[in-house]
Amino acid sequence: MYDRNFMEGTRGTMAVDWEERIDVQRLRRERYERALERLRDSDLESMLLIDDPNVRYVTGLAMTGGSGADHYTLLTTDGDVVHWDTADHASNQRFNCPWLGDVRYACPGLGNVPRASGSATARRWLREQMAETVHEAMSEYGVADDPLGIDVAHAGLVAAFEDRGVTVDTEAASEAMLDARKTKTRDEIECLRQVASICEAGFQAIVENARPGRRESEVWGDAVRELWRHGAMVQGGYLTSGPNTWPKHQANTTDRAIRPGDLVYADFYNVGYLGYRSCYYRTFSVGEPTAAQEKAYERARDDLYDVLERIEPGATTDEICEGFPDMEGEHAGWYDADEHWQLTTNHWAHGLGLQLYEPPLIWRGVSPDHPIEIEEGMTMAVETQQPADRQGVRVEEMVVVRENGVEILSQWPVEEITQIDHLG
Repeated sequence: MYDRNFMEGTRGTMAVDWEERIDVQRLRRERYERALERLRDSDLESMLLIDDPNVRYVTGLAMTGGSGADHYTLLTTDGDVVHWDTADHASNQRFNCPWLGDVRYACPGLGNVPRASGSATARRWLREQMAETVHEAMSEYGVADDPLGIDVAHAGLVAAFEDRGVTVDTEAASEAMLDARKTKTRDEIECLRQVASICEAGFQAIVENARPGRRESEVWGDAVRELWRHGAMVQGGYLTSGPNTWPKHQANTTDRAIRPGDLVYADFYNVGYLGYRSCYYRTFSVGEPTAAQEKAYERARDDLYDVLERIEPGATTDEICEGFPDMEGEHAGWYDADEHWQLTTNHWAHGLGLQLYEPPLIWRGVSPDHPIEIEEGMTMAVETQQPADRQGVRVEEMVVVRENGVEILSQWPVEEITQIDHLG
């Protein structure tokens, strides 16, 4: 089962010679080896990886979103890696990334650049140029006549390769990479443990800075500053208060002023450390919580831990999702909803890694009819919510599946709602 005492504790974020921390060379090597093993188990001879997390998984390069296919990577069954990137990035990688022996200049055949061209002929030319340069590399490495997997299903790009006599599979590469990434290495787990600790620094900043009269945006700014100070890359998240906490506000953080008696909800999602993404919620009360707020918090926490108690290797997602609320517990009547699939994100668990959503997904919306098995080494975020009068609470834990249950990576106190005192 879950045991907070299991954790050995996070270490510093800087490089030192006097203790082992996250071993980035081992991190890169083991990810590359997993991807290569899955490629060799498939019917493919090479994979063209365009999806940012897949590129980072194989190359170790910092993918920050990009503008669409201006960086991509070829991996062959012989273990060869060819990477294409924008001019500045490619030249930088040649200097700073000695583990990559073949870095070339990319032609952005998909995404923002073709779209911004405003020209159908330009879009076709860019796709053709991208396919031609990849095909040249495939010929150099002896895989041009063999099946190629591409991890995005873009009809125009597929056609460009097929015109060159390449057999393309747009499912096998994605499946191979999902399989490689669904369980995590020890260093990947440490990255997630580290990003959880950084989020806790953000929660502390909220406790210290949230008070009546301060705007949501101001307090969120204080928290984000703290996250960046600890070395995180903040690419998501928000803070809401009072009536903006139920339902979740469509604008996320606003300029609303916090008031006494408010609930304040912080969502640290897509906060990254070495690319590994957080999803970590906590709710705070400004002053002593009301009875309704305490009751809602206890319900959300109990629902969360009911699910956590069900997670272990060999359990299936259809069994586990029964720990989440039924339609009545989901307050489906309030939403005027008839099916669980209409209540996306309210109560579920989703995998974490180089992306915010990875396998497994535990959700009443799909798990009963499409179950998958939980495996040791999977990492995920488990989240619940409940209304409290005109406000609401949300609680979430980040966990890793161990031999006999889950280890909880998140450490901010969860037994009771965190109270922010503001008087006296």
